[in-house]
Parts: sequence; structure tokens; C-alpha cells
Amino acid sequence: MTETQPTQAQTTTEIPADPAGIPADATATPVRPGMLLLELVPVPVTDIDRAKAFYADRLGFHVDVDVRPADGVRVVQLTPPGSACSITLTEGIPFLDMPIGTLRGLHLVVSDIEKARAELIERGTDVGPVEDLGGVYYAFFADPDGNTWTLQHMPWRT
Repeated sequence: MTETQPTQAQTTTEIPADPAGIPADATATPVRPGMLLLELVPVPVTDIDRAKAFYADRLGFHVDVDVRPADGVRVVQLTPPGSACSITLTEGIPFLDMPIGTLRGLHLVVSDIEKARAELIERGTDVGPVEDLGGVYYAFFADPDGNTWTLQHMPWRT
């Protein structure tokens, strides 16, 4: 039997049950008084494994965690390259339930929209053409459940 290395979509991280066992992250942004840091967006999906593969393999998101902290509960967290905000795919957490495929227009800001679009297409993602909407450029796509995403390029930010 041949042993294979797990793909990025299969990688999991164990989270200690005791928060004291979680190592400090020196690269994390400190949360100072008055700050409101958007760091996690729930994405409603039907099949966590299929969605995890889409986000990791087709979009290149990093799989941060894939845990089952209790029977019937699963949490997968993925982060886009270079982003301080992650997404989460969950099951068994009622307060995160929402209709599948209803998340709309999450923006992924890029420095070169044509290059980013071409890379996603090369990885198997169906991305629409680049549109100029008043000097800001967009290209639209959806995940397998119909949640929509937008590549966005603002030339003055590069």
C-alpha cells in the first residue's frame, strides 16, 4: 500500500480543548480598544468537503482548521492568501445556520485582476469577464452552492 501526503484540502489542525494550550501568534493584529476587526465570515454550504476542496484547491485559500469538537459539529476555517479575514464552513452550529447559497458579493481585492482571473480559471473556477465599473474593475464567480464572489481591482491601491 502506498502512502500519500495529504493535499491542502485534506490538511487538518487540532485545536486544544483548553485555550491555555493555544500558542500565542506573534503575527496576529492586537485587538486594541475601539477596534472592530472583521476576521471571520460564515459561508453557507451543503457539502463541507466539496466546499473545502473548492476554496482550497481552486481558489488557493489556506486551510487553517478542520475540527469536529463535538458529535455532529464540524468547523472548517480557510483564509485567502494575504488576508486578515477568513471564512468558515460549519455544520451543527444552529446560530450560524442560514440558507445555502445566499451569501452575496464577498470581495477579494487583487493587484492584477487579469492575472488573478486567469489563475482562477486555470484552477477550474468559472470566472466572468473583467468589467470596468467607473474605474474600479470587477470579475464575478460563484462557489458550488451559488454563494457569489467578486475579484476587485482598484488601480490606485497598487
